[in-house]
Amino acid sequence: MTTKNIQELALNYPFNDDMPATGASMQVAPGIKWLRMPLPFALNHINLWLIADHFQGVDGWAVVDCGVATPEIRAAWGQVLANELEGKPVTRLIVTHMHPDHVGNADWLNKKLGVPLFMSLTDYAMSRSMLAKPTGSGGVQAAAHFEVHGMASGKDLAKIAERGNYYGSMVDGLPDSMHRLLGGRSLQIGAHSWRLDAGYGHAPEHMSLYCAALNVVISGDMLLPRISTNISVWDMEPEANPLPLFLDSLAVYEALPADVLVLPSHGKPFTGAHARVAQLREHHRDRLAELLDACRAAPCTAADACKVLFKRELDLHQMSFAMGEALAHLHALWFDGAVVRRRSAAGAWEFVAA
Repeated sequence: MTTKNIQELALNYPFNDDMPATGASMQVAPGIKWLRMPLPFALNHINLWLIADHFQGVDGWAVVDCGVATPEIRAAWGQVLANELEGKPVTRLIVTHMHPDHVGNADWLNKKLGVPLFMSLTDYAMSRSMLAKPTGSGGVQAAAHFEVHGMASGKDLAKIAERGNYYGSMVDGLPDSMHRLLGGRSLQIGAHSWRLDAGYGHAPEHMSLYCAALNVVISGDMLLPRISTNISVWDMEPEANPLPLFLDSLAVYEALPADVLVLPSHGKPFTGAHARVAQLREHHRDRLAELLDACRAAPCTAADACKVLFKRELDLHQMSFAMGEALAHLHALWFDGAVVRRRSAAGAWEFVAA
């Protein structure tokens, strides 16, 4: 039986194929509405959430995540604000982490609606840093990072070097101030308390929100039903080891009730969190085993590892993340002592079995 077959048996989608249209909403739990907005990538949507709130004496809706800063998404936000709030205002904006599809419209909503931003300090600071200086999947430093890990010189590297404003093209700013979210603390939203859980590996300090009273967890990108969360090594921390951090962070979802309703940032709401964590652990064990076999057969750069891990054709956006993901798996093996790292004759980092 394939992993996909196992996944479909283990997870349950309580709303089947029902989902909100762009600019509309759909109730998924008492006082929680689901928004679904488009993204300009192969991963073509993001889920956002409205939670009934009472904040600073005002009844309204807290918004969780806000989409990329594009005219299409802002037009969708216009429809939501006009038609989906039951005549009540937005009270505040809660952002799970600093990636553009989650924080892109934070400054715009802050200015348009006068609502405060709630976010982890680490991700807020990282977002501000990336707005100030290109890093990650675009800019000269990113291109050099990919080149030293085996990406061939040519038009792809040139395009990566040229897109110095890649992050800023999707996040047009941040509010000058914010309210800090901390893992292990609770956040009162309306009638309910939500526990904040910090997750690592995907973003610097990702925040998920769990409400015991509603048996609901807003998992952000940490627990997705059909795709594995991207775990990457980027140029600003070139010798990072993020995969164990991510796998350790999954323990919080294993401790939730087996029937908790998971509200992910991509894909459909689902139950079966324990099964999904098991699938993700198995997935990464399999990928590590594949790469170790590859490193036993021949020296392996991150570019070589991409061919092992990703069998399909990738566009440049996908290839940037694939390089980061391949390197994260190689680094997990390297830090664990299963492989050693050395320079190739061409000057690239390559990994061989210890």
